[in-house]
Amino acid sequence: MTECNLVPILISSIDNPLDKNLDNGGNSCLSFKPLNSFSQPQVLLAAAVCTKAGKAIVSRQFVEMTRTRIEGLLAAFPKLMNTGKQHTFVETESVRYVYQPMEKLYMVLITTKNSNILEDLETLRLFSRVIPEYCRALEENEISEHCFDLIFAFDEIVALGYRENVNLAQIRTFTEMDSHEEKVFRAVRETQEREAKAEMRRKAKELQQARRDAERQGKKAPGFGGFGSSAVSGGSTAAMITETIIESDKPKVAPAPASVHMKIEEKITLTCGRDGGLQNMELHGMIMLRISDDKYGRIRLHVENEDKKGVQLQTHPNVDKKLFTAESLIGLKNPEKSFPVNSDVGVLKWRLQTTEESFIPLTINCWPSESGNGCDVNIEYELQEDNLELNDVVITIPLPSGVGAPVIGEIDGEYRHDSRRNTLEWCLPVIDAKNKSGSLEFSIAGQPNDFFPVQVSFVSKKNYCNIQVTKVTQVDGNSPVRFSTETTFLVDKYEIL
Repeated sequence: MTECNLVPILISSIDNPLDKNLDNGGNSCLSFKPLNSFSQPQVLLAAAVCTKAGKAIVSRQFVEMTRTRIEGLLAAFPKLMNTGKQHTFVETESVRYVYQPMEKLYMVLITTKNSNILEDLETLRLFSRVIPEYCRALEENEISEHCFDLIFAFDEIVALGYRENVNLAQIRTFTEMDSHEEKVFRAVRETQEREAKAEMRRKAKELQQARRDAERQGKKAPGFGGFGSSAVSGGSTAAMITETIIESDKPKVAPAPASVHMKIEEKITLTCGRDGGLQNMELHGMIMLRISDDKYGRIRLHVENEDKKGVQLQTHPNVDKKLFTAESLIGLKNPEKSFPVNSDVGVLKWRLQTTEESFIPLTINCWPSESGNGCDVNIEYELQEDNLELNDVVITIPLPSGVGAPVIGEIDGEYRHDSRRNTLEWCLPVIDAKNKSGSLEFSIAGQPNDFFPVQVSFVSKKNYCNIQVTKVTQVDGNSPVRFSTETTFLVDKYEIL
């Protein structure tokens, strides 16, 4: 986002590296090309909400354009309309305005003159439907208050000046992803803090036990002296080790990020029957590319695909598909053009849909059996993909209401009883090849059907389909480029019915 002013106007823009007439210098606010220089058809230049007088409230530019230019275009827009005539667009020598009145405001798309007007009108209708999703009233103050929500939604409709194939429901889902990722991050951080505290308590107990053993044997309590320093007393030693653990748990200063960053994300949806059998499993993955320095805009990604499950791969329309098929390289069709700078771009996505039971990453078996006092429930898990490491695993079992807390027998891990939601949460910090199976037993009043559906959630830093970016090189000279990768495997829905 190059320029914004929340009250009363927010204007933002992104570079369009796929237009050969645009400068890739990275300073979109200070560099402007005349609009009649855009030669590609069906390019959407900007989307804006403005007043009847042409005052911009929120505007998103999809090509390089200064704030002064977009304000000038919107200010000229009302003067072009003929009073008393019903139209949906007006034109100048360089641009076309496609618009829709919204009470006291206008939803306006600014396009090139050789764009497809029918497609523009369809895009305009989608933009107009997005605004009521985030604003309770079509008023200037309400639009300004939710300007960033609208900007993010606009970005889901148009990428690099071209309409994306999305509907309103998908836009809502995509814009909510960030909040879900934040929840996952918080859950991971809380788990790390719990593990650090548990380690601190364990070390303190070990130290206290060593001190008691030494006292019983009449020896001096062990300490943590060094280079000839004398041992300290037990109490001081406990304080020292506590401080050492706390200090080591403090966040370290992260190194400067690479200019080229990849985010690999997979989400799984899975439904199994309680008596066995996989009803459906669907996994969606994507590689998102973000470049922070325009000098690394002309690059190629070397992809290693070791998947053996038969995933379906699809590259971005602007990526050279033949190059990817032949050499597993991701690069633009025109190697003279650059990827966008300071913007997340999806360059490769994949999909796996199956009913093959051997593909289930984590199997869950729940066995409720009636007893004289209710039900005895035995539930167990087993990791089928040994290469995975699942973190913050929570297996949620519904419980009958009004019967009190369950009586826990044997358990691997920990549990939480939520009396308000009537659920039992079986919590496991890590499931991996060293801890690939476990079980939980509990008793409670109820019937076998009361304990379904069982739901599972987890997060992993290893992806399921084993698709990775192993190398990044410059288009010119094939020289290597430093890059970083962030991998996340998440649960969208995972349940046993």
